[in-house]
Amino acid sequence: MNYSYKGKILISTPDVSGDIFSRSVVLIVDHNESGAFGLILNKKNQNISSRLMSAFGFPVELYEGGPVENERIYFILKGEKITPEFIEINHEFYLTEDIDSVISAVVNQEISVADIKVFSGYSGWSSLQLEGELQRKLWTIVDVYNLDYTLPNDQGLWKNIMQNLGGEFLLWANAPEDVSLN
Repeated sequence: MNYSYKGKILISTPDVSGDIFSRSVVLIVDHNESGAFGLILNKKNQNISSRLMSAFGFPVELYEGGPVENERIYFILKGEKITPEFIEINHEFYLTEDIDSVISAVVNQEISVADIKVFSGYSGWSSLQLEGELQRKLWTIVDVYNLDYTLPNDQGLWKNIMQNLGGEFLLWANAPEDVSLN
């Protein structure tokens, strides 16, 4: 493996349809010779979000990070590290599974809920699997450009990024979700 996509954004192409990755925006948190680990940034789960408020004691929006290990909870946080157990995404954001530290920091007002994004599950690729999907043009790689990973996002994020890329991506942004209807 000559190149890591860590910190990059994957945008699903219209060829990916009918599953969780349809119109997905995925942040690649880690990528090495063993495979890749990422989180879908724009697939909010409204049903579980409303139930989590009672569990956490404060409003929480839950995003489906991907189809792998949905029982695991991940947090992207912005700002100062509140736990020694984290993976740095960049100088501003990091990932942790340390639920106790996150809840404690919110309750103690050390961090704002606005600086946290909660995910159920993750998106994973085995060794060279992501590279194969890129060769088959299932994904487009986008360098990160001032994207706040903790902002609430929905399907509009996919369309906005596609429009900003221009060219053929602009056509994809305006295509119906079921491209066979086009």
